[in-house]
Amino acid sequence: MNKSNISVAQEEFDAIVVGTGISGGWAAKELCENGLKTLVLERGRMVKHIEDYPTANQDPWDMPNLGEPSRETKERKYKQHRTGYTTDERCQHFFVDDIKHPYNEDKRFDWMRGYQVGGRSLVWGRQSYRMGDVDFEANKKDGIAVDWPVRYTDLKGWYDRVEEFIGVSGENLGLEKVLPDGKFLKPMNLNCVEEHFKNTLSEEYSDRVMTIGRTAHITEGIKPGLGRSTCQYRNRCMRGCPYGAYFSSNSSTLPTAEETGNMTLRPNSIVYEVVYDDNQKRATGVRIIDAETKEKIEYKGKIVFLCASAIASASILMQSKTDRFPNGLGNDSGELGHNLMDHHFRVGASGTAVGFDDKHYKGRRANGIYIPRFRNVGGKTDQKNFIRGYGYQGGASRGSISQMVGELKYGKELKEAVLKPGEWRMGLTAFGECLPDHNNRMYLDYEKLDEWGLPTVTFDAQFGPNEMAMRKDMKQQAIEMLEKAGFKNIMPYDDIGGMGLGIHEMGTARMGRDPKTSVLNKWNQIHACKNVYVTDGSFMTSAACQNPSLSYMAFTARAANHAAREFKKNNS
Repeated sequence: MNKSNISVAQEEFDAIVVGTGISGGWAAKELCENGLKTLVLERGRMVKHIEDYPTANQDPWDMPNLGEPSRETKERKYKQHRTGYTTDERCQHFFVDDIKHPYNEDKRFDWMRGYQVGGRSLVWGRQSYRMGDVDFEANKKDGIAVDWPVRYTDLKGWYDRVEEFIGVSGENLGLEKVLPDGKFLKPMNLNCVEEHFKNTLSEEYSDRVMTIGRTAHITEGIKPGLGRSTCQYRNRCMRGCPYGAYFSSNSSTLPTAEETGNMTLRPNSIVYEVVYDDNQKRATGVRIIDAETKEKIEYKGKIVFLCASAIASASILMQSKTDRFPNGLGNDSGELGHNLMDHHFRVGASGTAVGFDDKHYKGRRANGIYIPRFRNVGGKTDQKNFIRGYGYQGGASRGSISQMVGELKYGKELKEAVLKPGEWRMGLTAFGECLPDHNNRMYLDYEKLDEWGLPTVTFDAQFGPNEMAMRKDMKQQAIEMLEKAGFKNIMPYDDIGGMGLGIHEMGTARMGRDPKTSVLNKWNQIHACKNVYVTDGSFMTSAACQNPSLSYMAFTARAANHAAREFKKNNS
């Protein structure tokens, strides 16, 4: 990259935050509340809370093709469309164009990206679970990869802080080892079939419990941000919530940072390099390309927080090469870009409930059930064929009336069919832990550049033997639990797909105790460049089996407050 045409911005900042998603929003909030003048950079467009949620209040008949993806959407988001996840017209505007933003695959990887202010916090699944010591101690216990440099006691207070701010509804279970309790708003309700299944589990098993999902939705009172109020049970969350009922950066952390007067937000800013001074042995700022004008600008800051996502942050570090760091900033260990993880899922079973045809439910609860991990947590739970564990998500509902309408149902039969609800079915989908593996990686291709002249990412990662062995148990236990609860017509399934499908990319710049084997220390600082912090999924040393976003937020809040303390001591 030619450095002669880079302009240097006159204003200098105390801190620079790269990314505005789950982690970036929290970094901005905590740094600004601590009095640091903070520049927040987002590579995508501006999205304003409520104002820029165009489909939030639309019904299917308000959209072309009843909201089904258009031919153009399928063509331009072809990699994301193959997942079946995001490319309908209700929310496709919050996901990137695969042609404009290409990447490469040695092995299939479904990279779901949202390039806008708020990032994927606008479209995340909102499931919010703490990691416990069974997770933080796992690598050391199993002799896998490296030991986490922290334990649950280091994070407990930060989990409290995050949950109280964002608003998480849920139920405390007393499972401190496997799924620590939290600071919860009142839980959402289970329906009658889910209550039946929950009661059966408690009767049939001593090691399993079912609860309503712990989800970042306000179910009572209000929370800080832009007029956040209680969930309206519309289940239109991925369109952007005009009520601010679910947590997003746009409704919560960024407005809080803005209120301090310390935040400068700059969208359309593609960060491609952290500037490192070999003489000072510290970072002095970042370089960006303006996404619209393609102007190159350098911004100076005393602290840098990378929160761009596990893949994007690793990519920035890889491109940040100097004489001191010829293989990328902080890459003394050679682990940068390696140990890529994601949760494996889409395995489980469903069954038909018997005896509930006289019951229905109302509302569209944007949440399901959760069965916490019950494998390999000691004693009889330990398995011979695999290590680590998994949890189940899912729920029960009455099928669509369309299931009752066949091609041959006309006249009287049709009228009767459309008035009759479908059958009750209960579904269980397991989310399993993926082991860290140095061979699972992402790397940069300097021969294939994007339209801004930057190298594209290539993925070379796949699930291993432990994940495959675990999946057999994930499916079998779902079948067994449904059978014991009296469900009929049980249908198991297993569709692993590729990595990335869980949308929980982790591990490309892992934490550790030893600079020789890890990129970051216990405070999320780069070992050899301590004024650079990385607090998105990059830092994860192991994956656990829980949805990780709550942990990203807790670690980010902890790291940002550490950075602020060091700044005030003139240590940055």
